[in-house]
Amino acid sequence: MDNDIKMYTLSTCSHCKATKKFMDECKVKYEFTDVDLLQGEERRAILEDVRKFNPKCSFPTIIINDKVIIGFKENEIKEALGL
Repeated sequence: MDNDIKMYTLSTCSHCKATKKFMDECKVKYEFTDVDLLQGEERRAILEDVRKFNPKCSFPTIIINDKVIIGFKENEIKEALGL
């Protein structure tokens, strides 16, 4: 089953790096945006999107299909991926 996976991350965040590594190890396709590398209007728009899923705007914010997971929670990610 293909999952629709979108992650909002920071390039310097250890939890974000661990999440990306875990997703790679699970061999799943995902999209991610390193929010701290964006500037201006693009950054503002992405942060607005993040707040829709995660009002505290913390990272990583992971959306798997319609499930939102805040932070690197391996078991929750596995469950959402059906692993």
